[in-house]
Amino acid sequence: MWEWRRYLKVAFIRQLDYCNSILYGSSSKVLNKLQYIQNSAARLLTHTRSRDHITPVLQNLHWLPITHRIQFKILLLTHKALNNQAPSYLSDLLHHHTPSRNLRSSHGNLLSPPTRTKHRTWGDRAFSIAAPSLWNSLPKPIRDCTNINNFKTQLKTHLFKLAFNV
Repeated sequence: MWEWRRYLKVAFIRQLDYCNSILYGSSSKVLNKLQYIQNSAARLLTHTRSRDHITPVLQNLHWLPITHRIQFKILLLTHKALNNQAPSYLSDLLHHHTPSRNLRSSHGNLLSPPTRTKHRTWGDRAFSIAAPSLWNSLPKPIRDCTNINNFKTQLKTHLFKLAFNV
């Protein structure tokens, strides 16, 4: 029985995460539908009643809410692109921030976003816009991490604290 539950958990997470990074910047109506599906799966796995609060269940399963899962995927792809572990067409979209004079932020491992987008709603959702803004919002120790496994751990911990105010 335990093996079945673990298989179901892994299979569900893979399906939920498939191409979810394209949903960055989507309306709350769309994201709430996915959050409802995640909540239902969490209730199914833990045998939690529908009237019980879902936040402790998600925390116990170590599942990030949908908006944070999307950010995790984009930031992981950004890390891979910056460390030459992603296709070159993604790496070419990211540019390190180089100020005109020597500042404290010169060594902050920051990215410079493109200046403008043509379409306010769709353009801001592009990887070249979303990745630098999310990357620059990370704390410096996470941005400076070069090991992929350490980066994943630190990033998930950071997003988990943001999501659940732990």
